[in-house]
Amino acid sequence: MSRDLLPDCTGVLALADGTILQGLGVGAVGEALGEVCFNTAMTGYQEILTDPSYMAQIVAFTFPHVGNTGTTPEDLEQMSGSAETAARGAVFRDLPTAPANWRAEADLPTWMARRGVVGLAGVDTRALTRSIREHGMPHAVIAHSPGGRFDLDALVAKAKAWSGLEGLDLAKDASCLQPFVYDEGLWSWPQGYAKPAATPKYEVVVVDYGVKRNILRALTSVGARVTVVPASTSAEDILARKPDGVLLSNGPGDPAATGQYAVPQILKLVESGTPVFGICLGHQMLSLALGAKTVKMEQGHHGANHPVKDLTTGKVEIVSMNHGFTVERASLPEPVEETHVSLFDGTNAGIALKDRPVFSVQHHPEASPGPTDSLYLFERFARLMDAAR
Repeated sequence: MSRDLLPDCTGVLALADGTILQGLGVGAVGEALGEVCFNTAMTGYQEILTDPSYMAQIVAFTFPHVGNTGTTPEDLEQMSGSAETAARGAVFRDLPTAPANWRAEADLPTWMARRGVVGLAGVDTRALTRSIREHGMPHAVIAHSPGGRFDLDALVAKAKAWSGLEGLDLAKDASCLQPFVYDEGLWSWPQGYAKPAATPKYEVVVVDYGVKRNILRALTSVGARVTVVPASTSAEDILARKPDGVLLSNGPGDPAATGQYAVPQILKLVESGTPVFGICLGHQMLSLALGAKTVKMEQGHHGANHPVKDLTTGKVEIVSMNHGFTVERASLPEPVEETHVSLFDGTNAGIALKDRPVFSVQHHPEASPGPTDSLYLFERFARLMDAAR
């Protein structure tokens, strides 16, 4: 490929259509393959880069100033420490700024290098975002070479050959390997993360498709003793723990692919009468279990400023979203009712069963992107568990 790279180019983003974006490499040296999406959040870059829902994706940040709060181990969302089960790469408008925050323990580039996250700075992220909006999320390889040596033909060919996220069950790799109990509550200043109640009010089992820590903290904070189990756990094993409620977690990949083994178990949980709460991927797979369909989105929803309307109350919430698949509204059967809808594009953002204590949402109620508009959903789950008793 006859392309001229700038003299100081140490990083590139090679798209499957042959487009090469070049700039300055940041973080880990090497290359990573994935689907490129953009995220519109102004804060929370560390939580974004450690969200397992971003597995096999490269995140382009639309906000130009990234890095100024540094990084801290307290803000990790995934349970493991590897980029293999979270975002593979990151694209920035400017080089990450030096940290200026009392909680910071390392700057962003150093933290990315330790985790194995490949970054690229100096890119026109506005143009990249516009391209994604017009043409969808491209397959790409992000590469960082301090010496500026890149085989562009090979990078483009690798991006072009990748099959993409459709049909991929990534939850099995993002999930835990064995059950464990989580005992940390939500963070508040200046105490830090809360301690669990001495006597838990509820027993909740979380099916881990790539769960975020803050989901577990939110459950603990409403009085739950939280047991996390692998994605492949059978309904019989879950119910044998005698839970007051079951939460179906967020996670990466195609819900239809993970649903091959998860949907039959979810259906058994629903039929048991146990309260069930689904979030993100958990919402999509619950919808599949109830007879709806899911489809791949062109650009997805990724950001912390998404307006969603709760149709049961009329309230409009500003929420955090991260998904590339969506539930087809027209496919929702009886007795499923739509409870939430995105005010950006009218896509489905929540469902509930009319005759059972079962509900789910597409957005992330635990994320609290500035406001805590959606934390009430954990209280709603707690009320369902109270009623079921």
